[in-house]
Amino acid sequence: MAMKTTFVVQPFEIHRNRLRPARQETAQTESGALKKAEALAARMPGAAALKVVADEEIGELEGLTVLGQWGEVPEEFAESLRDG
Repeated sequence: MAMKTTFVVQPFEIHRNRLRPARQETAQTESGALKKAEALAARMPGAAALKVVADEEIGELEGLTVLGQWGEVPEEFAESLRDG
């Protein structure tokens, strides 16, 4: 198994008066993801920084951690990460 760790920033935008995920961005490091999420939240309703660990060979998700979140993040977003 070849495990790979990726850092992802998930910003959120308002569409039709509802908060929804915008386009994800990647970061090289954990601190980079945290800084990028915080900066995006200053321009957008909210953002979350995530650490994703997956098996590269089979594409199976092994773990997902919310490193931090700023501004408005939908409740169902965090719940879907715990459930999924």
